Amino acid sequence: MTSIALVKGSKKLLNAWAFYDWANSVYSLVIASAIFPIFYGALFRSANIEKVTVFGGEIARAPLISYTTSLAFVFIAIITPLISGVADYLGNKRMFMKFFCYLGGVSCIGLYWFSLENIYFGLLCFFMGLVGFWVSFAINNSYLPDVAHPEQMDAISAKGFSMGYAGSVLLLLFNLAMVMKPKFFGIESDIEGVAELKAMKYSFVTVGIWWIIFSQYTFYYLPKGNKQEGKRSNVILNGFKELKGVWHQLGDQIKLKRYLVAFFVYSMAVQTVMLIATYFGEEEIGWGSDSERTTGLIISILVIQLVAILGAVITANASKKFGNVKTLVVVNLLWIVICVYAFFMLTPVDFYIGAGCVGLVMGGIQALSRSTYSKFIPETKDTTSFFSFYDVAEKIGIVIGTFLYGFVAQVTGSMRNAIIFLAVFFIMGVILLLRVDKKIETKE
Repeated sequence: MTSIALVKGSKKLLNAWAFYDWANSVYSLVIASAIFPIFYGALFRSANIEKVTVFGGEIARAPLISYTTSLAFVFIAIITPLISGVADYLGNKRMFMKFFCYLGGVSCIGLYWFSLENIYFGLLCFFMGLVGFWVSFAINNSYLPDVAHPEQMDAISAKGFSMGYAGSVLLLLFNLAMVMKPKFFGIESDIEGVAELKAMKYSFVTVGIWWIIFSQYTFYYLPKGNKQEGKRSNVILNGFKELKGVWHQLGDQIKLKRYLVAFFVYSMAVQTVMLIATYFGEEEIGWGSDSERTTGLIISILVIQLVAILGAVITANASKKFGNVKTLVVVNLLWIVICVYAFFMLTPVDFYIGAGCVGLVMGGIQALSRSTYSKFIPETKDTTSFFSFYDVAEKIGIVIGTFLYGFVAQVTGSMRNAIIFLAVFFIMGVILLLRVDKKIETKE
């Protein structure tokens, strides 16, 4: 499929860029947040075990998936600069975005065969799904300064996240119907003896198909990329050299440097909350039955997604009136309140209320963080390197956040204590954001 060259800032180009959120957000909702965590827990419960033997030793289900996730993000943090260097040399970052999009989509389909008997293959698909999603998402983020003018960035960034929430909710509703009424869709009991589990497996397939098909619209209109001129001595390692170059440039970009430090700290907590929310709800909330647990958790995720649309719009409008940094400070303060509230959650109703509050601030902080960074970076064609730096910082933060969360939960014996611990990062985020110049100077 050949692409069409569009003028920067054109409505069609902006919509095509934002549409990738519609395509790939089904992964973050169905796989990362909703269906897979429930499927994973149900798989162990149906086998009446809590531990599985892998790599020569026994490990409980929660640490196993946590370590797999952390390892995936370490890999993502390492590979992203490599991809950045090669993409800049070839001037074809769209090709790499396609590759990781398809890798993620196929891996989601592969999760259909996730089982305790095929645990290595299942974990590999889970691992590669994470890699495909986050690397392709990072490349798409790097396109933002290429497709939008500074004054368009907040709105189109918020629109992308809103489209992602809307599209992922549509697919999740369909998946929820399959899980609740599997026989209506002709789904019978599988080898585990539970039709609901097989319906969840089919939902993984729908994610892969949705992601691959809808991404074609984005790929059709996105530009190929900006090729860097001149010879390069080491193309493979050039991405790391570019990160080093970005780091040196930060010395002259005080506002950008201060913002990145603040982002690193509060994003560490945001992403950890998003990754563990469903696992927290499954273990810490007093559900009446397994079916109530499944339905309740999915409904909670739906509430988060729907409210997040509103949250992204409100945050974008607030940033226009009060400024990006001041708005981010308020959002971080709200996250602190949510963490404290989560410590006292006991009932499903408590969890539903918490889900609504999380949704209100989740969409806003993600969209505004991305557009704020786009405004702060200096005028350059090398947007891939700057967003690679942004992405690596975020992923290292996730590794640290998930590890510390697991460590605190293990040492104290409670996930609730770990949630309170995350509030400390939001407090630090507020303090660091207050050091950033509140007036954002847009680039002419």
